[in-house]
Amino acid sequence: MKNSNLVNLSSTNDEDVLCSKIGSIGHIVLNRPYALNSLTEKMITTMLFVLNVWANDDDVCVVVVEGASSTNNKRPFCSGGDIRMIFEGREDPQRNFAKSFFSQEYRLNNFIQKYPKPYLSLIDGVVMGGGVGISIHGSHRVVTDRVLFSMPETGIGLFPDVGGTYFLPRLPDLTGIYIALTSQRLNLEDCIYLGIGTHYVRSTDYQALVDDLKTSNFQGDAFIKLDNLLEKYLKKAGTAPISKNIENIKRCFGASSLDEIYHNLKLHKTTWSSETLRDLSKKSPTSLKVTFKQLSEFKHLDFEDVMKLEYRMVIKFNFSDDLFEGIRAFIIDKDFSPAWNPKNIKDVEDKLVNEYFQEPDSGDINFRTYS
Repeated sequence: MKNSNLVNLSSTNDEDVLCSKIGSIGHIVLNRPYALNSLTEKMITTMLFVLNVWANDDDVCVVVVEGASSTNNKRPFCSGGDIRMIFEGREDPQRNFAKSFFSQEYRLNNFIQKYPKPYLSLIDGVVMGGGVGISIHGSHRVVTDRVLFSMPETGIGLFPDVGGTYFLPRLPDLTGIYIALTSQRLNLEDCIYLGIGTHYVRSTDYQALVDDLKTSNFQGDAFIKLDNLLEKYLKKAGTAPISKNIENIKRCFGASSLDEIYHNLKLHKTTWSSETLRDLSKKSPTSLKVTFKQLSEFKHLDFEDVMKLEYRMVIKFNFSDDLFEGIRAFIIDKDFSPAWNPKNIKDVEDKLVNEYFQEPDSGDINFRTYS
């Protein structure tokens, strides 16, 4: 089947994610540009279904994922999960929406990480949180000069999930823990420097690349053929801003505790350290301490065990006050003044932190086999 064919999704069909077979690619378009292509549970379920179908379809050699462009010609890839819906789910004492949403999202992350075919994300704008989860675990990640990357979770009372336990500690020179704690935003050069993006393609060449992907034949060794095609568009990135602070990051974030990081930053007495302390002061103290433990103690887990751990964590966060206070302050009311509880990292007890890593009463996530 070499013509463009919409996949028969039956009851899972969703206009917010468009899935089609075009030539020898499976093409997925996240189609909520008015919401920065943020993910709903239905979109996630659709992607899981389609990716499973295509994994077993010999006509599909490469999967290509992109975000739909908005009316102002901006093209967000994906800003993450639709956290407004998570906020609305707080009224349910069992948090059934959160359990369902995050279990499906983490199953999708896990499936992408072990996907048997080339999985190419085309990132021409914002990629945050859940958007990182559906891109960084694939084999190929094209970023353009318009990319904006962030893991902003500690700023809303959450933690860097969607596999952050796995990929963040594997970034060079302690940059992963720095990015996770501070929610530092990264540009094109940063993404290429850190390996978050595998290929740099100019935004002006974006549509030509998409057209080329649709008309190319990837039968045979699809990985090599995709690499060869991308090579035609590849450009060299400039100096990464984050590279200028690598020694500072290593000096201050190579610590055995969060308290030690604060101590190092206060001793450092530079503009960078002052700005970093200011950034940390805005984050949820509970999120910071939990995130430090997450990335320090569990970085050696294999990917599926990482996702099991993060499911435990996210369910606990959905029963805590800080997550809903963060969403309220930054998304709902937009007063940007969250009342974190506790207010200071020194008041976040180790006993509380440890509770975020325990199996929830509802049980651990079950990774169903998609084959």
